[in-house]
Amino acid sequence: MIISKHNFSIFPNSTSLIVVIPCFNELNLINALQSLLNCDATINHVEVITVINASENEKQDVLQQNNKTLIEALNWTENSGRKNIHFSFIEATNLPEKDAGVGLARKIGMDEAYNQFLAIKNSDGVIVCFDADATCSANYLAEIENHFKIHTKTTGCSIHFEHPVEGNEYPQAIYNGIVQYELYLRYYKEALHFIGLPYAFHTVGSSMAVRASVYKKQGGMNKKKAGEDFYFLQKVIPLGNFSEINSATVFPSPRISERVPFGTGRAMQQWINNDQKVLLTYNFTSFLDLKVFFDKSEQFFTEDDVELPESIQLFLYEINFNENLIKIRANSTDKNHFKVLLFKWFNAFKTLKYLHFSKANFYENESILIASNKLATKIGVALQNEAISMLIAYRDFQQLRKNSHEYTNKKYV
Repeated sequence: MIISKHNFSIFPNSTSLIVVIPCFNELNLINALQSLLNCDATINHVEVITVINASENEKQDVLQQNNKTLIEALNWTENSGRKNIHFSFIEATNLPEKDAGVGLARKIGMDEAYNQFLAIKNSDGVIVCFDADATCSANYLAEIENHFKIHTKTTGCSIHFEHPVEGNEYPQAIYNGIVQYELYLRYYKEALHFIGLPYAFHTVGSSMAVRASVYKKQGGMNKKKAGEDFYFLQKVIPLGNFSEINSATVFPSPRISERVPFGTGRAMQQWINNDQKVLLTYNFTSFLDLKVFFDKSEQFFTEDDVELPESIQLFLYEINFNENLIKIRANSTDKNHFKVLLFKWFNAFKTLKYLHFSKANFYENESILIASNKLATKIGVALQNEAISMLIAYRDFQQLRKNSHEYTNKKYV
């Protein structure tokens, strides 16, 4: 691994936000940087660190593009001076093939951000994750700064995002696909919220932020080639005081990616390869069954025989629920503490495992439009006949929460 730093200087003591951007084979990083530069002024200093990365076995054309991107970005910074924001770059090459990917790139940048906050003795500083092909609303940086300033106990947050759903930049098939994929993300998140899982937050890498002290406490970013955002936030959310910023917006790219094994880029690749017209997702009945379990969860503090749907009964048997229930009870001081420990055990990972179990054994996947309409009747979203209309309805529904702190007074570990 070879690390080279460019355009670095001593970070001012007033630095409150450090934005980290992983960049690989990126044709137009300047768009992302310019979007941040165009943001409304913040009170304190903002640093932007871009990690231009490549593996030890990278193709020559990728290395050439990375070098071109770095040169263009450095030239751009010469004419992009503005008070309270500075752009620096890390060139990370020869990364181990087994680890090289977005997770390691984020880790390199976020570790650097933590060390910079450590140097200026600002453990409350905020590390913000962004992407090299994303843009943002003008109030993005100011809203993040203000959010963490007002809510001093906030450990981290997710930030509202909206993929572009029309235009001339991509083929219409991509726009059709991203509408349904983003609707799936919103359906999944709102379904978890509806059934009462205390981990119901978006986990999108370009749209999240965390305090430096929490980043260190929870072991930093992982090296996963995909899903690094989900796995990272599952270490942060259970601490409690996790929140949402819905008053600013990140605009991620819907483009195809072959570098990651799953996620938005791979979903779009599969959508195009399979010439899909309809995206299938978890049957809403699976969530309804899970809701019964969550609603009755406190009963398990004193009862062994609680009536549950068959899908839940069989899944709990498969994951040795009774054995773990004994341990959870033994460590519980009261019913409320019992529920805390239960949700620590039956977390977002087990929830996802159940949904796969349910799909394989009970309820077949259904179209995202059908599933999201079923959920809509339960949460007060108007029914829609088209995916684009439903997506807009879900976006509006989530943004009505403004900056949500629904779970900020709870702790789940």
